[in-house]
Amino acid sequence: MVSQQTQEKYAELALRTGVNLQKGQALMINAPIEGADFTKIVVRKAYELGAKDVHINWTDDELTLLKYENAPEEVLTDYPEWKVKLHDTLAEDGGAVLHIRSTNPDLLKNIEPSLVAKANKAAAEAMVNFRKYTMNDKITWSIISIPSGDWAQKIFPEKSKEEAVSSLWDAILKIVRVDQENPIAAWDAHNETLKTAREVLNDRNYKKLIFKAPGTDLEMELPEGHIWKGGSAVSEGGVTFNPNIPTEEVFTMPNKYGVSGTVSSTKPLNYGGSLIDNFSLTFKDGQVVDFKAEVGEAVLKHLLDSDEGARRLGEIALVPHESPVSQSDLIFYNTLFDENASCHIALGKAYPTNLEGGSAMNGEELDKHGVNDSLIHVDFMIGSEKLDIDGIQADGTTEAVFRNGTWALNVK
Repeated sequence: MVSQQTQEKYAELALRTGVNLQKGQALMINAPIEGADFTKIVVRKAYELGAKDVHINWTDDELTLLKYENAPEEVLTDYPEWKVKLHDTLAEDGGAVLHIRSTNPDLLKNIEPSLVAKANKAAAEAMVNFRKYTMNDKITWSIISIPSGDWAQKIFPEKSKEEAVSSLWDAILKIVRVDQENPIAAWDAHNETLKTAREVLNDRNYKKLIFKAPGTDLEMELPEGHIWKGGSAVSEGGVTFNPNIPTEEVFTMPNKYGVSGTVSSTKPLNYGGSLIDNFSLTFKDGQVVDFKAEVGEAVLKHLLDSDEGARRLGEIALVPHESPVSQSDLIFYNTLFDENASCHIALGKAYPTNLEGGSAMNGEELDKHGVNDSLIHVDFMIGSEKLDIDGIQADGTTEAVFRNGTWALNVK
């Protein structure tokens, strides 16, 4: 198993580079009960860094499944007010949020998709205010993952549970650079690399992007004033943090009315405890007008029907095929990892911070700029070694952005 010292390095990375916990700041951790030992290390380190309070929201896959199997529908679709107040109070106090995830990708595969969709929608509606704090970088937040037995055996089905967990630990620690002598310094250097890439794209100021690959022929307009981001972010209070560990992407928003053509997935999407795989979406004037999936088509339909904005895009992210996640040759069935192996797009809400002045705009102003709004934000993977991307500037000049799944621009 992974050593205590290595887990401490990972915990410190999550706290210092992830949420960048400040002295006197409160911290909320959403963590799986199966990862209690690691979570306790994080809590101890948080107090050592000066946290004034650390609150844990424990999750448990078995209990979640039991609830879906036995609780009345009105219980599943009535999100508790106390949970809303808990999160809002933390945000109003300027607290940080760390998500530690390790959910079984097949957890809810036998649950009626419409029930899961209703529960997800109820939670999203209840947490609208809190999501404004995270999606506008008003507070610091971060997502990391640790292995669980069921998740590990999904990735390594030929191994025993103990062996699979050990193999998944090894893969995660390498991808998040904890295998290096100084992970925090390694992440500082990595963030600088991503900063260079986003600056190159911001200088180009493309009006459109065109995506070509097997099953994909998509044209995407970018809003005037769009901003490419990636790597570290800066909170409203001026604190630098990394929302995702790992991250290999630079990303911006499409114009929600300016997407046309067809796009095909290149990796499975784990959504709400169920898998959607080998699927394609066809867009017209920014909206999904047709879709199909070999696996999980009913789940995909409920996802697209979440609300009006669920059939439009909120994000485009560029990730070279040679990223560490891609080079692991693993499918993680976990969006945090799989999206960093591949270029991806997101159905649903856009990050207002991807538009000049967007964080200060109201809903009507954002809509006028083509910024999508929705209760959902769901990334899915479209990149491969066969993906080509062209950028079109305002004067009509076309240049290669990606060729054969990697940068054609000089971003180093």
